Amino acid sequence: MILETIKKVIEKSGKSRYVIAKESGVSQSQLCKAMQGKDLCCETADMLCKYFGLELVKSKGKK
Repeated sequence: MILETIKKVIEKSGKSRYVIAKESGVSQSQLCKAMQGKDLCCETADMLCKYFGLELVKSKGKK
């Protein structure tokens, strides 16, 4: 679910992967993996979430 959200935010940002990589510190190869729906390490996902201003919150319906 996190990966899907990151992918959507990247697509909607209108920025190239090159620009996102330079500004976020995440490599272009990792961004390519994200766009292909492949697994990302927690550190990369965290960097992208911070870059795009995303925050993880616990769902009220699940424990």
